[in-house]
Parts: sequence; structure tokens; C-alpha cells
Amino acid sequence: MAPRLLSCFRNKHAGGCSHHDEGCGASSEESAAGAREAAGEGPVLVEMFTSQGCATSPAADLVLSRLGRGDFQLEVPVVLLAFHVDYWDYVGWKDPFGSSQWTVRQKAYVEALGLDTLFTPQVVVQGQAHLEGNDDNALISAITSAPRFPAPTFQATFNKPTPTSLEVTLVGALRTKVDNLGVDVMVALYETGLVTDCPRGENKGRVLSNDYVVRKLEKLCTVKDYPAKKTMSGTATFSLWDTFNSSRCGMAVFVQNSSHQIFGSQNFQLPDDL
Repeated sequence: MAPRLLSCFRNKHAGGCSHHDEGCGASSEESAAGAREAAGEGPVLVEMFTSQGCATSPAADLVLSRLGRGDFQLEVPVVLLAFHVDYWDYVGWKDPFGSSQWTVRQKAYVEALGLDTLFTPQVVVQGQAHLEGNDDNALISAITSAPRFPAPTFQATFNKPTPTSLEVTLVGALRTKVDNLGVDVMVALYETGLVTDCPRGENKGRVLSNDYVVRKLEKLCTVKDYPAKKTMSGTATFSLWDTFNSSRCGMAVFVQNSSHQIFGSQNFQLPDDL
């Protein structure tokens, strides 16, 4: 759907519950840049804001899926997340993966990047550059030119304390020096291989395919004044949806500052036997 003026609020995404065993720290742009010079070969975080209620989003969703399959043969590793917003639900089709939480996250980018409007499909790269999601050439250019930072070295342990919840414990280092400005360590649970029959709305009669769909997002911890190589640990707990299937799910960990700029990310596949 072409860019369109919408009301933009200023409330920030608050993140989820967090539990950590050791004090964690934050990263300013200056300290993160210093770490990047030493070992900036980590992946680039690509966030797509999309909606099944938007006529032009399916083409962008396909670009994201192709990016995940490696069709563009990029040398830069990527971490992919698709946030389905809810502000097109009124058109006639309610996106089953849409959430006001993801709309709030996009609004935070509108403010941080100095934009005038929300639109779908929109891609944000490393929290610092944005573009229309169905322009694959512009997307490839944005990824290859994005600043890169060391990937965290977390090891993940998964546990299901109840049939409807998933507990993830992470132990490792951020590999980016953190100062007193603060960052949040975020954990996203996403699902791929989703297929939806769309009987109404702008995509009426189409079968829609979606990958890397963010189902849950939690804050592991907020960190300040923390060395790049010091080990930290934390646990995030996710409530699960009825059709949860771990074989279709992955998890992304990323480090963001208050403006949602990204200073490192890491990707995990979930065990098949959860």
C-alpha cells in the first residue's frame, strides 16, 4: 500500500518482562562504533512492517522470504523480522498476525527517523534506514551499506514450564561495550511458513504466505556500564499461541537503544521437540 498519512502517536514501545542474573549495560553510538571497528562482522537486522490488509504488502512479504532463502546471494548475514501492524484492519480483513504492539513499534521509528507518516510495507534496516518494502534493489543496497556490529555470543536453553508457555534462558556476552546511556536486550519469537486464505479486504481471494512473523517480543534486560566481553544471563518467558509448532519457529536477540537503533543481533532456531 502506497505511503499514506496516518495519525502518529508518541508513546514508546515498553518491551516485555525481563529477568537477568547479572547487571547488564548499555551502548552509546560512540562506544558501539568503537567495537564495530574491532569486530563488526555481525548480521544486519531487517524489520518489515506489513499487513495482510494492504494490497502491496504481499509482494514485499515475498521479498523478505526470498531474502531469507538466500536468493539475493548477499555476503552480509541478516536477521529478519516481520511485524504485522493492525491499522489496516478496518479495510475489510483483520490480519490474524496483526498487533497494536507492532504498530506502536513502527510509530516509534516514525518519530526516531523524523518521518511524517506510517505506511506499509516499510522496511527498517539496523534501526537507522528505512525504505519501501517491495523495492528489492533498494533493500539490498541498504543492507550492504548498513553499519555492522559484533554479534552477541548467547547460548540458549529452552524449556516449557507449562503447555502454553516457553522459557528461554540466554547466557553470553554482548560483544559491544556498554556505557551509561543504556540499551535494551530484546528477544523476538517468530514463525515461518504461514499460509492464509484471505476472503475479504484488498487481498480478497488471494492465498497469502508469510515468513519471519513476529508472534512475541520480550525485553530480556536493560543494560548499562557493561564490558563488551563480560558474560551476562537472563530469562524471557513467552505465552504461546494455540497453533505453536517449534519446528516452524525461530528466535532473534537484538540490542537497541532508546531510539531503536540496533547495535548487534543474533538468530536461533528452536528445537523441533519442544
